Amino acid sequence: MNQQAQATYLRMQVNTAAPWELTTMLFSGCIKFMKQGLMAIENEDFNLKNINIKKAVDILDELTITLNHNYEIADQLRKIYDYVKRRLFHVNFKLDVSALQECIALISELRDTWVTAMKELHAVAKVQS
Repeated sequence: MNQQAQATYLRMQVNTAAPWELTTMLFSGCIKFMKQGLMAIENEDFNLKNINIKKAVDILDELTITLNHNYEIADQLRKIYDYVKRRLFHVNFKLDVSALQECIALISELRDTWVTAMKELHAVAKVQS
């Protein structure tokens, strides 16, 4: 698929997604960029590593901004996002592959938990309606 078609497809996905799906997309994007950063480290492409780590950090910033502080879990999530960001800064300077793998695992687990919770919430909502 060419880049213009890909961009159009992504824009349509974002414009038609439910809020919980947008959060899922953010998690998935963060994971994608961290994995691309890992590949860049392995290929010794340090400019590309920096670009991808920065994109992952930008997504973590967006996830932090969108937290709903009416729920206790928001503070816990903010702490996790801050921790991952600190680890990514470390990765960016020290090329620490194990730290990057830890970040990928943490965000992957958060995404998977989020998706499971949203599926259960929607299943309960359907039963109740």
